[in-house]
Amino acid sequence: MPKLKILVAASEMVPFIKTGGLGDVLGALPGALAAQGHEVRVFIPHYKSLNTAGHHLENVGLSLEILVGDKRAIAEFSVIRDKRSGLLTYFVRNSGYFDRPGLYGHPETKKDFPDNDERFVFFARAVLEAAMRLGFRPDIVHAHDWQAGLTAVYLKTVYADDPFYDGAASVLTIHNLAHQGLFPGQRFAILGLPKELFWATGPFEFYGKVNFLKAAVNYADKITTVSPRYAEEIQTGKFGCGLEGVLRQRSDDLVGILNGVDYTVWSPSRDRRLPFRYYAANLSGKSMNKIELLGAAALPVREKTPLIGIISRLVHQKGFELIREAADRLFAMNIQMIVLGTGEKKYHKLFSLLEKKYPDKLKAFLVHDENLAHRIEAGADMFLMPSLFEPCGLNQMYSLKYGTVPIVSEVGGLVNTIVDFDPDSTEGTGFVFCEETPEAMLSAIERACRAYARRRSWTRIMKAGMRQDFSWDTAVGRYVELFERLVGAKNT
Repeated sequence: MPKLKILVAASEMVPFIKTGGLGDVLGALPGALAAQGHEVRVFIPHYKSLNTAGHHLENVGLSLEILVGDKRAIAEFSVIRDKRSGLLTYFVRNSGYFDRPGLYGHPETKKDFPDNDERFVFFARAVLEAAMRLGFRPDIVHAHDWQAGLTAVYLKTVYADDPFYDGAASVLTIHNLAHQGLFPGQRFAILGLPKELFWATGPFEFYGKVNFLKAAVNYADKITTVSPRYAEEIQTGKFGCGLEGVLRQRSDDLVGILNGVDYTVWSPSRDRRLPFRYYAANLSGKSMNKIELLGAAALPVREKTPLIGIISRLVHQKGFELIREAADRLFAMNIQMIVLGTGEKKYHKLFSLLEKKYPDKLKAFLVHDENLAHRIEAGADMFLMPSLFEPCGLNQMYSLKYGTVPIVSEVGGLVNTIVDFDPDSTEGTGFVFCEETPEAMLSAIERACRAYARRRSWTRIMKAGMRQDFSWDTAVGRYVELFERLVGAKNT
């Protein structure tokens, strides 16, 4: 099949802007597709905090008037060209919508911007209009999460009879179903669509509110999630966040494709952020990184004490209530812990209090620090992810490559990437617990600590993890296969 033209719409992309795993995925997947010879163009908003250092940002010379409800807003565009892969990344600029201190809400109040619906209606329409003006006629429109999901909706509504998009198919990737883009029902007119689409049981209506993600699920030709297990989970009441019925109706079009890891960035043998690089054949550098990390955290060096790392958004989803309930029992163990992340105030307070109570065992860095994240991955012995749900998870895959043994809950992509250690066969890459209880988490940590005390066995677990390959090669192949099937079906 000829090489594909792929239009990608998303709200984040490494290295330009990131709040979570979405940005990491967009920083790798489009480039990997372009490297295979496909013509890929990515569109993201031009936020105030956009980081384009080290890249040449060109003005496209394109200015479009975009209708948002009864308002008219101007979209301007700039682009960064990757000369090696041919990837083009376009930035959609409008100072009123995107020149703000945060992406989706104010960083101090932690409240969403009340006009997020307007902002991403504007973004979706600007993306599709710009592609037309630029003459980029896509085979695939690949939308990520609710912020870009309206591109799939508009493709089937506003542009349904436009010959420019004739034959174009849409794919929606859900990175986290908990974020759906919910807005007051009376604001539906902003979308510029027939009001009958908001009637009860319509594609947008969700308990009286407008639901961008629900609409995207209804209109996209195919839906993907970021792991096979999560694709199953979101069709159940426990994980479906109210959309399980809609997703079950689309089950034949729902596919789980595990995210990949960019090993040019996340690999201890080439990681420039580390004080000491190391390989599976020689792990001495890992021990040196641990000593350096403990020093930076002002924690005592204890040779026989395992160091547990946590790098996470500090939110309920990540299972921190389990740590709250188990804290005294957890820190009664022979462990040390370093936490890195920001999020809900109650978890900032939790880790600050625990740090004061256990100053020789816990250090909490309540900031975002990419350099420190790499050093924790390299210096920790174990990595704890007690998530209540985890669509894919990337840190457990990073941890495997760094010989940092994951301790994870049995949910989402964690199930697809970590094999529970069997002490009889000594096979496995980590420690998995099944129940959402403090006791289950503590039991997994205890099992890990027992294994850690047996150095030969522990080294075997570390090296088994380091041999795992979760590179983007497999994921890209699955996306291309999906895209090609869609294009073939459209052309028959």
